[in-house]
Amino acid sequence: MEHTVNLAIQVLPLHLGQEKAYGIVDAAIEQIKQSGLHYVVCPFETVIEGPYNKVMALVNDIQDACNKAGADALLINMKLQRNFSKDIAIDDKIGKYK
Repeated sequence: MEHTVNLAIQVLPLHLGQEKAYGIVDAAIEQIKQSGLHYVVCPFETVIEGPYNKVMALVNDIQDACNKAGADALLINMKLQRNFSKDIAIDDKIGKYK
């Protein structure tokens, strides 16, 4: 059985001015939104929750969306939390702070 994972992703467009870079980050977040997966946008990264295969496919879709938005180069930082015996949920970590 495939359990739910959490992936924190930070997309940093390289060699662009701030306004253009923010537009590319917006395109990445829009791609995440369109995925239908649960996510939380944070100041430095976005955390995505979903089945491992869907989350990892989304990583590729995010890169494609950034390229289409004008990025020629990206630096992507990711952190993955995966448990092979149970689901991982964003709310288990931050729910008490809402």
